[in-house]
Amino acid sequence: MENANFVHCEVSIAVNCRCGVRAACFAAELPEAAVSRRRGVRAACIAAEFSGTEVYRRRGVRAACVAAKLHKAEVYRRVPLLFCTLYDIIMARSKKRSKAMIYTVTFNPAIDYVVHTDGLKTGGVNRSSYEEIYIGGKGINVSAVLAQLGVQSIVLGFTAGFTGIAIERGVCSMGIEADFVRLRSGNSRINVKIKTDAETELNGQGPDIDENAVNELFAKLDRLGDGDTLILAGSIPNSLPDDIYERILERLSGKQIRTVVDATGGLLLNVLKYRPFLVKPNNFELEEMFGVTLTSDEEIAEYAAKLQKMGAKNVLVSMAENGALLLDENGSIHRRGVCTGTVKNTVGAGDSMLAGFVAGIDSGYEYALRLGTACGGATAFSDWLGKKELIDELLAQLD
Repeated sequence: MENANFVHCEVSIAVNCRCGVRAACFAAELPEAAVSRRRGVRAACIAAEFSGTEVYRRRGVRAACVAAKLHKAEVYRRVPLLFCTLYDIIMARSKKRSKAMIYTVTFNPAIDYVVHTDGLKTGGVNRSSYEEIYIGGKGINVSAVLAQLGVQSIVLGFTAGFTGIAIERGVCSMGIEADFVRLRSGNSRINVKIKTDAETELNGQGPDIDENAVNELFAKLDRLGDGDTLILAGSIPNSLPDDIYERILERLSGKQIRTVVDATGGLLLNVLKYRPFLVKPNNFELEEMFGVTLTSDEEIAEYAAKLQKMGAKNVLVSMAENGALLLDENGSIHRRGVCTGTVKNTVGAGDSMLAGFVAGIDSGYEYALRLGTACGGATAFSDWLGKKELIDELLAQLD
């Protein structure tokens, strides 16, 4: 089918087949959904008051998308369809996308496979007590917490292979729109975390990302407009050039886009010339960048000011159990301690703080820092990323 005209489509899901299915998906203000060749096809559409998708298997397939202002769509097959899964949590939205949008970039997303065991013996057989599986990546974490706050965002980045499909489904299951570049070879990485009395991690390498794939990402970024927010978070895989953050910010420098960078070392320092709206090092990363030891708020504020003089508009320094310090673009210092609770998890707490800050910035720096602190605390007090109920509870605690 070549010209299916959909209105208000917001989320694409993976439709996998054994070989040869053609489909197309067009939406208002959205790019055409990617149609992968040979052994897969990504196409789907969700719209206002969407009632569901019917998939008939065996000798034929007909996926019907019926909704308000949505034309009927049919996907024709050549051979039997393997599967088509639509997560119930992906809800239709009746409104068009707002003018301003938040985009997060995760260059090397992962499936985090967390294994709990009573003990780990190398060179022998070990058995787990229980396992957990999460979708990992700093940008994805930010988008997940934004979703808890009711703030829409779009996740960009790269995925590959069957693990990449699982990552895209996991993102969609959280109610987040994904617009990944699908790589032609390799698999998205799996990170194994073994938790006993101590934690052992084995992180995967991830797929190779070639220049063609980078250009596809650039094409997606070119669609960002004035008023949008772009969040670049985390390290970059070995197959990407070291200056990828710089290339992105240079490419967008002619637009009124809020750029947020959560990175370390030269990756952060080299983008300051593009005057990012916000940078978010933690206190240890700030020490490492300048080769110093910081022992007081005054010293942290002094070196945050150095980042500001180098180009950053706002500098948010997270300090784990010591809270956070913000030096805003007007030169004012804002300080917050931590919420009260039992720490269960530190993974993603900084990403959660960043999400809360970005979500609250239009209500002022004080509120943004308070919301960021509540989001970071909610994740620290949870097994994984913080949920809205706990975020609201901790936000009230900070009044």
